[in-house]
Amino acid sequence: MTDAANGLKLVFCGTPEFAVPTLEALLAAHHQIALVVSQPDRPTGRDQQLTAPPVKHAALASGLPITQPEKIRSNVEFRSRLESIAPDAIVVVAYGRIIPPWMLAVPRLGCINLHASLLPRHRGAAPIQWAIALGDAYTGNTTMLLEEGLDTGPILLQQTMEIGPAQTSVDLFPLLAHAGAPLVVETLAGLASGTIQPQPQNHETATFAPLLDREDGRIDFARRTAHEIYNRWRGFQPWPGAFTTLSEKKLIVHSMAIARGSYAEGLGFAEPGWVVVESHRLLAACAENTWLEFLEIQLEGKKRMTTDEFLRGNPLLADARFG
Repeated sequence: MTDAANGLKLVFCGTPEFAVPTLEALLAAHHQIALVVSQPDRPTGRDQQLTAPPVKHAALASGLPITQPEKIRSNVEFRSRLESIAPDAIVVVAYGRIIPPWMLAVPRLGCINLHASLLPRHRGAAPIQWAIALGDAYTGNTTMLLEEGLDTGPILLQQTMEIGPAQTSVDLFPLLAHAGAPLVVETLAGLASGTIQPQPQNHETATFAPLLDREDGRIDFARRTAHEIYNRWRGFQPWPGAFTTLSEKKLIVHSMAIARGSYAEGLGFAEPGWVVVESHRLLAACAENTWLEFLEIQLEGKKRMTTDEFLRGNPLLADARFG
């Protein structure tokens, strides 16, 4: 057992930027990070250059030992290494791998996970994106004990954060990452002292936040209102974003707003997907007689531009439609 004066002996599993604040907070709290586990370097960008994940950069900057196994479930060498470390706890933050049963059994305090939602709502790979996309007013962080089910383990601590009406996933990710870091430190202290009692989740109220797909960004004017489309655009930043077609070409919508009040009422009724150009403004009819205004767009083969710039060079026909 680790000397309390020197903190707990930990193994940290994480990969993206979201996990870095927690790693830094654990070091600041004087815990012993015996090993950092991250996913392998991956090719990124147009040139497919091999790139190390943010957690690896943070670990190397702090002089921490790091390993990047391609697989962990049946990795005998990796298992032997963790068992020889005998950590008090394994902390998992956006690692991107399912923790196998043998690994769950290694630490005496368990495998502690930081999940960016108020579980049991939004279990799964993309909780921040789906919380915004579905119009939630609040989200937060949950620390839990990992078990074999997907985000089904007992809850340890939770914190709540309001989602602003114009916030995107890009805005919310760093806020939740930095708020969650001290929550993990507090959780470890409570587990070590016995002051935190794990609470089972209510599985009947669980919802799921699956991994995003490119088609999630396709705008469905016929089935969704302007508000629903706007929320999905906010949630699906930076990918898959929001896109449709215009004259059989892909049109990416980089910025949009809901047309409201008397202005929207003055537009009257139109079939979903119908395009209206009015005073250099580009509007789209959506379900339930609601309207979106596209502010910044990018037509396939063209550069990103404001709609005013676009309309000056691309006059639209009276019967133009999106989708």
